[in-house]
Amino acid sequence: MEDNKEPSGPSSPGSKSAGGFGLFGSAGPQYSKTELAGVPLTGMSPLSPYLNVDPRYLLQDTDEFILPTGANKTRGRFELAFFTIGGCCITGAVFGAVNGLRMGLSETRNMAWSKPRNVQILNMVTRQGATWANTLGSLALLYSAFGVIIEKARGAEDELNTIAAGTLTGVLYKSPGGLRGAARGGLVGLTLSGLYALYNNWDRLKGSSPTRY
Repeated sequence: MEDNKEPSGPSSPGSKSAGGFGLFGSAGPQYSKTELAGVPLTGMSPLSPYLNVDPRYLLQDTDEFILPTGANKTRGRFELAFFTIGGCCITGAVFGAVNGLRMGLSETRNMAWSKPRNVQILNMVTRQGATWANTLGSLALLYSAFGVIIEKARGAEDELNTIAAGTLTGVLYKSPGGLRGAARGGLVGLTLSGLYALYNNWDRLKGSSPTRY
């Protein structure tokens, strides 16, 4: 009497393998990929929705931010004034502290390391830091104020506002020294602001696309 045994080889494309036992009971029949090839996946995605990313979403053809009506894409002088004044104050304080430390060490080089020498160096550092912070902060305040006033008066924002604001800042800051001092300060302000405007528009003057905004 012959025993009816199934072949132990790989199953045919139309056959189902026996279901095994899963964690919560017996599992259903296992279907081959060939059998599932013609089954329509209506309303289903073969990939996880967290992994199936449409590449069109990665292309930013429009602006990233939504601006109010009439707003500019770049910050104006009034918005930049706070950053300019604060940055100049911090820069002046750091530069003055370093300069005060250098001066304090130079003036007390003949003194032994003691408490009086440390106090003298510390006083020099704080004095120079406050002086330079006040100086650069005042210049930044005058420059920002003149820039905002000129921009509102002309109704335009260009390099002319920068040069005019720098020149007027130098004239007003050195005005206590008389006409000669005011003229000298205006010349210094004109030179510095002109160099800044030239640097800021160097790419456009060369005819290439600007890389800074």
